[in-house]
Amino acid sequence: MTQVHSIEPIIGRNPRIIILGSMPGIISINASQYYANPRNLFWMVLADLFDININCSYESKVQQVQQLPVIIWDTLKSCHREGSLDSKILSTDLEANDIGSLLKQFPTVQVIAFNGAASAKYFDRLVKPQLSKEQNVEFFKMPSTSPANAGMKQQLKLDIWRRLCRFI
Repeated sequence: MTQVHSIEPIIGRNPRIIILGSMPGIISINASQYYANPRNLFWMVLADLFDININCSYESKVQQVQQLPVIIWDTLKSCHREGSLDSKILSTDLEANDIGSLLKQFPTVQVIAFNGAASAKYFDRLVKPQLSKEQNVEFFKMPSTSPANAGMKQQLKLDIWRRLCRFI
């Protein structure tokens, strides 16, 4: 098994929403870019929610996100996994990102949206027990934007992700 590490967060302005993936796929890790797999719908979801231009360089996408009330990060900081699938993450030797410190640094955050079930599962196991009881943050399990989640129609995914609009 290969040990893989997440990417540094993209932090927007006065963030109200944190979007957490589980762990970037191999394409994203190799490119040091969030959601670098062209079949992943994540950037299309952001374009739908925030009306940003995604037909541009990754650097330009990051600059646009930095103007939004959003943080993009991952629940896991490191794990052992072969390939890119969440189902291949070994349940041992998991290390979570310091999301608690991020929440303290940005008290404007109102919601954490999990991009898929694995992100929520690892958050519940590794991060949530460490959070202050005073944290007034909502949690939304969103459908994964990964191409591995091909069983759900694209339009339905977008409709569910639009639940975040009230926090924009």
